[in-house]
Amino acid sequence: MSYVDEVIASVKQKNAAEPEFIQAVEEVLESIRVVIESDEQNYRDLAFLERLVEPERIIMFRVPWVDDNGKVQVNRGYRVQFNSAIGPYKGGLRLHPSVYLGIIKFLGFEQVFKNSLTGLPIGGGKGGSDFNPKGKSDNEIMRFCQSFMTELYRHIGADTDVPAGDIGVGGREIGFLYGQYKRITGLYEGVLTGKGLTYGGSLARTQATGYGLLYLTKELLKINGIDIAGKTAAVTGAGNVAIYAIEKAQQMGVNVVTCSDSSGWIYDPEGIDVALLKEVKEVKRARLTEYAAARKSAEYHEGKGVWAIKTDLYLPCATQNELPLEGAKALVANGTIAVCEGANMPTTLDATQYLQANGVIFAPGKAANAGGVATSALEMSQNSERLSWTFEEVDAKLEQIMINITHNIDEAAKKYDMAGNYVAGANIAGFLKVAEAMKAQGVV
Repeated sequence: MSYVDEVIASVKQKNAAEPEFIQAVEEVLESIRVVIESDEQNYRDLAFLERLVEPERIIMFRVPWVDDNGKVQVNRGYRVQFNSAIGPYKGGLRLHPSVYLGIIKFLGFEQVFKNSLTGLPIGGGKGGSDFNPKGKSDNEIMRFCQSFMTELYRHIGADTDVPAGDIGVGGREIGFLYGQYKRITGLYEGVLTGKGLTYGGSLARTQATGYGLLYLTKELLKINGIDIAGKTAAVTGAGNVAIYAIEKAQQMGVNVVTCSDSSGWIYDPEGIDVALLKEVKEVKRARLTEYAAARKSAEYHEGKGVWAIKTDLYLPCATQNELPLEGAKALVANGTIAVCEGANMPTTLDATQYLQANGVIFAPGKAANAGGVATSALEMSQNSERLSWTFEEVDAKLEQIMINITHNIDEAAKKYDMAGNYVAGANIAGFLKVAEAMKAQGVV
């Protein structure tokens, strides 16, 4: 049995109850197989892959808090510090009922390679809790965040581990978390990113993941001789990533006709009204039924099925494994040109393979949605220098980072005779930088 196959088998055995983590590991190791097998004995002697797939540290803790009725609630908190070979751990905090250790490990593992691709000195980590912020008052969310940080503060720092937002964690939550960190430690440092502009945040951070997705999509289409202007696109999700992906796509001349949330989806052939979407989701924190009620051209559909709409581009920006094989088949049948992932691993493995086999340009999340963490790293730089850059400065740096990522994954795929396979290109390009750093630092 080859070294790669041995490690995949071991990961499946040790982490049998964590399918998302297994899926992420299998995708990466299969992609980098060609690199490993070119020097297999050396990698085996160093137990290199065993170290790569095992987090450096896992922190799991209880989070007790008091709801508005005076009742004590208890949630479970996590921080997985996966790999610090190229810099301090960097990755978001997710608050969602689906969160468990396997989700956080999968996200942390993906983050290692995503962060490497940015070209910036940041390692990979992830954290969160099974706490559900939906339906909670601001005071309940504050009490939860303060309790969560009362444990987490021991394990993070500006040069150690710098969390950010993710699903369920926006500016409000980051503010509460930062306030508690500062209260406990007495330190005013760049320990969290996604902060408000009045206390060390960066302009363009809110827009970064969605904008970055479109910068990469545009460049990837350009490499393949296609102009993004005039295309139609389906976007899933209605959170931060989706909203700003839609906004930037429209600025590029793309007609975005869908968005979705956990209960259903919108088809708006006249194009999604971003101002209305922001009002419904960011101000009212309401369901998309309110969007449909306020816009005559919009149709609301319950459940899943955005892939049924015929578009040129498909940009999944919601959550992991949202696009199954049946969806991929519908996209191919509809003549979709490209699928670029705004969320983390939103496409199942069989769906990814089907899309690639049928000639669809496919950009994996670890490359396509790296704009968020890239701009978080830019926020860290501003905090370290006690500076604040303009929106235009940050946006220009973000665009260049995403263009660089696009060409790096394209060139890595070509170098290993897999031209057009951007999943392999992203995994190989991300892996090589991490591997070089790990080898240089010895067995640690």
